[in-house]
Amino acid sequence: MKAIYLFGLFFLTTIFGYSQNTLSLNECYEGLKTNYPLAKQHAILEQQKAVELSAIKAKTLPQLNLNAQATYQSDVTEVPVLNIDIEPLNNDQYRATLTANQLIFNGGKIKASQGLQNTVTDRKQQEVEVNLYQLKQRVNQLYFSILLIDDQTKLLNVREQQLNSKLKEVKSGIENGVLLPTSDKVIEAELLKILQQTKEATNNKSKLIASLSSLIGVSIPVETEFQKPLLSMNASSDLNRPELGLFNLRKQEIGQQQNILSKSLVPELKGFATGGYGNPGLNMLENDFTSYYIVGLKLNWNVFDWNGNKKERQALDYSKELISNQEEVFRLNTNTALNEQKKEIETLESTITIDQQLISLQQEVVNTSESQLRNGVITTSGYITELTKLHETENLFNQHKTQLELAKANYNTLKGDTK
Repeated sequence: MKAIYLFGLFFLTTIFGYSQNTLSLNECYEGLKTNYPLAKQHAILEQQKAVELSAIKAKTLPQLNLNAQATYQSDVTEVPVLNIDIEPLNNDQYRATLTANQLIFNGGKIKASQGLQNTVTDRKQQEVEVNLYQLKQRVNQLYFSILLIDDQTKLLNVREQQLNSKLKEVKSGIENGVLLPTSDKVIEAELLKILQQTKEATNNKSKLIASLSSLIGVSIPVETEFQKPLLSMNASSDLNRPELGLFNLRKQEIGQQQNILSKSLVPELKGFATGGYGNPGLNMLENDFTSYYIVGLKLNWNVFDWNGNKKERQALDYSKELISNQEEVFRLNTNTALNEQKKEIETLESTITIDQQLISLQQEVVNTSESQLRNGVITTSGYITELTKLHETENLFNQHKTQLELAKANYNTLKGDTK
């Protein structure tokens, strides 16, 4: 049992350590979708829908109305019949009634209203998804900026090791009289510059991590390893953006509104029952408190509305056309942006090929300079100049590689192919 416990503890610790010390781009997307404050609206909207549907359903239940009144009249009705003494009504009169109304038929308006409420909630939920999705490009920018700084830091570390190694050789050359006494100072100055650049990179990375952490709602330790994503682009021309779903839901919502309008032309039938107690009751000639009841049916039908309902539905048709036009504009703008992004990707791929050739050539120059420095043919400054050129070329190469991956990520985000 102890062995099983220790194994389980080791397993959990390993999983926890992995999740804490590494971070992927997809995990950032998931964090954004789950933890960004806007995501809380999903639960709120579901609660709101439940209340709205309950309120609509309540209209199918009996509706009770209580009325009570007490009045004093200056005059009352009298019956002038000869030789018959009929007691007139009291000037003060009292009445209390309780009426129950039960909906029997309304042409499916209740069901249509429930359908509209479901669609309205779906549309609001989709709006939240759209707003969250639009933040993905911000996540891309922060994530790949951190990756770029990591690459720059690695290059600085490699260059620092090279210069420290070269510093030992130069000091040995100075001691043997092969090199000038100040030759080591040039390298030491360059090492200070590297230290300064490393600190700047560390500070910039901390700022970017803080921004990314607040965006995805996850605490990110500084020592976290950011995984380089292996991105590929789908050649399909179909867009998968959540905005398209929103356009569709907006049209469905208008369709539901038209459905409710059409059902408002259907007659509405209700049953009612009224129980009352008052003086007088239903018998106006009985001057006494009495109880009574009335039961019956009520029919309500708007037979003619001067085509007002029809015009309202036609106006909603135009609203549908406007949404279709907005969707067309969105598709056009998105496809244009995708073509531009594709051109940028092609340009970066060509640039990276040239960068690799430049690095190879500059490395040969540095190797030659290193040999010349060792033999006292050139000064340390000349060697540092060539080494700096190599470092700058490698930096550009890393920058272009990161820009390429960022362009691919933005392309997938524009197209809607991200998770």
